[in-house]
Amino acid sequence: MNGHGKSDSPVVPAKLPNNAGRPVAEAVEGRGLPKGNADSATRPAHSGGTGASNGLDRVRQAARRDSKTQFTSLLHHVSVDRLRAAYRAINPKAAVGVDQVTWQQYGRDLEANLEDLYGRIHRGSFKATPSRRVYIPKSDGRLRPLGIASLEDKVVQRAVVEVLNAVYETDFVGFSYGFRPGRGQHDALDALAVGLTRKKVNWVLDADIRSFFTEIDREWMLRFLEHRIGDKRVLRLIRKWLNAGIIEDGNWSDEGKGTPQGASLSPLLANVYLHYVFDLWAKAWRNRHANGDMIILRFADDVVVGFQHERDARRFADDLRQRLAKFGLELAEEKTRLIEFGRFAADTRRRRGLGKPETFTFLGFVHICSTTRNGKFLLRRHTIAKRMRDKLRELKLAIKRRIHLPIPVQAAWLRSVVRGYFAYYAVPTNSQAMSRFRFEVTGLWQRALKRRSQRTRLTWQRMRTIADAWIPRAHVQHPWPNERFDGRTQGRSPVR
Repeated sequence: MNGHGKSDSPVVPAKLPNNAGRPVAEAVEGRGLPKGNADSATRPAHSGGTGASNGLDRVRQAARRDSKTQFTSLLHHVSVDRLRAAYRAINPKAAVGVDQVTWQQYGRDLEANLEDLYGRIHRGSFKATPSRRVYIPKSDGRLRPLGIASLEDKVVQRAVVEVLNAVYETDFVGFSYGFRPGRGQHDALDALAVGLTRKKVNWVLDADIRSFFTEIDREWMLRFLEHRIGDKRVLRLIRKWLNAGIIEDGNWSDEGKGTPQGASLSPLLANVYLHYVFDLWAKAWRNRHANGDMIILRFADDVVVGFQHERDARRFADDLRQRLAKFGLELAEEKTRLIEFGRFAADTRRRRGLGKPETFTFLGFVHICSTTRNGKFLLRRHTIAKRMRDKLRELKLAIKRRIHLPIPVQAAWLRSVVRGYFAYYAVPTNSQAMSRFRFEVTGLWQRALKRRSQRTRLTWQRMRTIADAWIPRAHVQHPWPNERFDGRTQGRSPVR
């Protein structure tokens, strides 16, 4: 059998509840998650074969039957077939790690390489490679450190994550949305919108955990994993990755804490850590202490919590700071705010002689209290202005680099970029920002084309004709949040 039940788990804090069970939907999520979502059988294309899929199905069933089951035999699910599927899922153009091995090079003798890799994993001789440190710019101007793993580490981590997901997707709670199969950013945005419009929310805590990925306590992480994972070989693999360190400018370093952002394993580890540190605790806090309605949303380390009563909100914020401190974490106070927000916020503030409710940001959108033409509450979501400016600045440089390419080639590339941008941001109430983005892109392209020749007479009217032929028009591409949300939670999920 794949898992052997062990009812006692002394390695987790005594106050952490153990009866997480399968993911249950938030109070605003009606009938709960559809069975065809994260609980579905692994798709053959990702599992590498029917037998592998059936094996993980049995793991899921065992995890769902008993939330205290500790799985003592999991590594055998990391088969050659699963390693092969993990290799094929890697982007062939992805950056290389310190080993400098590319996807194409590894694939030249793929079967022999996978057989050798499989043998090293199961003999216990597989060695984790340090990640290569790179930096990418953040929206606030700072640099985000990323760790680029070697190719074999990427392959093995992807395979291990697929196996561990079979266990943890039955445990994770309904308001956890980040980096989970069948759940995306728009699912979190939908749930938040529905909660704000259907629940008696008057206060919103917009919380951000400071440097979460670099501050994770590894010993706590392993203790949390041991609650469900009893296979010492899997835990040994994870410990190797956690302690592999970073190579930067040829020098190795390891701060003894954290997990590299960019590693395939990091998102799952982050969810496991916050499942015990925040999710189960916040769920229990709501049941024990909240005197009114309360909604919770978490996407990775970004947290939004809505409250009916201000006193609940302030007590939760204070308790949350204490809770995080126990596990080596803290709130980024400069990014954490408690604001009056919700269906009744505008009226209550008006009666007190105050201005409009403040806004908050979540997953790229500014959330705004507004009203319909009939005077009913309307949650408006607009693109964060700085996000749009940053994207336009990035496009300006990219257009310049392509300035001498044939216009059809430029146009095809630009069309794909705008289409991808609209695919995320073209939500109801955001049409004006989308039109503005298209207008600015057209202007950037016109200025670049005019620099190609001193004799050009590319008027705005002619440029509009070119843009209409190539650049997608701005239109809403997403349904209203309540429509998609209700469909997903009633078993008609738009994402499978």
